[in-house]
Amino acid sequence: MTVTVLVPDDEGVAALSEIPLVHVVRYDRSGPLPPEAAKAEVLVPGFAPSGDEFWHDLPNLKLVQLLTAGADDWIGRLPDGVLLSTCRGAHGGSTAEWVVGVLLSMYRNLDVYATAQRAGRWAPQPSDTLQGQHVLIVGAGDVGRQLRRRLEPFDVRCTMVGMSAREGVHGVDELPDLLPHYDVVVMMVPLTSRTRGMVDARFLAAMRDGAVLVNAARGPVVVTNALVTELATERLRAALDVTDPEPLPPGHPLWTVPGLLLTPHVAGAVRGVRRRAYVVAAAEIARYAGGELPGNLVRGEY
Repeated sequence: MTVTVLVPDDEGVAALSEIPLVHVVRYDRSGPLPPEAAKAEVLVPGFAPSGDEFWHDLPNLKLVQLLTAGADDWIGRLPDGVLLSTCRGAHGGSTAEWVVGVLLSMYRNLDVYATAQRAGRWAPQPSDTLQGQHVLIVGAGDVGRQLRRRLEPFDVRCTMVGMSAREGVHGVDELPDLLPHYDVVVMMVPLTSRTRGMVDARFLAAMRDGAVLVNAARGPVVVTNALVTELATERLRAALDVTDPEPLPPGHPLWTVPGLLLTPHVAGAVRGVRRRAYVVAAAEIARYAGGELPGNLVRGEY
C-alpha cells in the first residue's frame, strides 16, 4: 500500500521519490494544501516551527518526520496517535565542529588578533592551548559522540555525561562531583523538563576557576541571569550559540558581558544541511513505509 508523504520543497521531492511504496507530494505552507493532503500519512515540516494549522486538514496523518534533531517545539503539540521522528544523525557533525571552532578561538586568542588586524596592529602575545584540556560533554547522544571524536585528536581528554549512567557514560546526578575537575563543560542535551534551567547558579559555582561553559543545546538549558552574574566576575568564560531569550534583543547584558563568545544559533547552519537532513529523513520514512517504526522515534520528552 502506497504511503503519501507531504514535503515542503523540491529537494524533498527528489530525495524521497525513489523510496518504494511512497508517493511524494509537495505543499506550500503559505497557501492551501494540495488535494492529496487528505490521504497524507507523513508530513515533513521542513525547518519551520510547529503549528496547529496543518492538523485540521490532514485527517490521515500518522507521522511527522522532522528535518531537525531537536523536537522540543513539537513535543506535546501533535494529535494523539501521531508519531514524531527526529533527524538525529544529520547535524551532529556541524554542531560539534562549531564547538571545536569556538574553543580554538578562545584558547588561541583569535578574537584578539582579529581586532588587532582591523586596527592595523602587529601585537603577538602568548596564548593557551586546547591540547591537554579536560572536557566534560553533557549529552551523550549523537552530537556528544561527534564532539568527542573531533576533540580527541587534539589530545583532549573527554568525559561523557548522559541523563542516566551506563558503560562509559556518567549520569547527570554525578555532575556536582564532576564539574570542579574540568576545564570545559559543553552542554549538548535536548530541552526537556529535566534540562530546562540545568545550568543554574549552583552549577556555575561548581565549575573550576577559569573554566569555559559552552552551550550548543538550547537557550533555556542555561539560566541567563545566573550566567551573566558569573561572567561579570570574570571567573568563568563562555561560548553560546543559543540564548534565552532568542533572538537576543538589543541592549541585553549578554552582548557586553566579559568573557563571552556569542553566535546567533548557527552551529548547524551550514551549506548542505538540507541534503544531509533528507538522507536521514528518507531512511526514517522508508522504515515507516516498510511497516517498521522510525529509528529516531520520540518517546515521551525524548
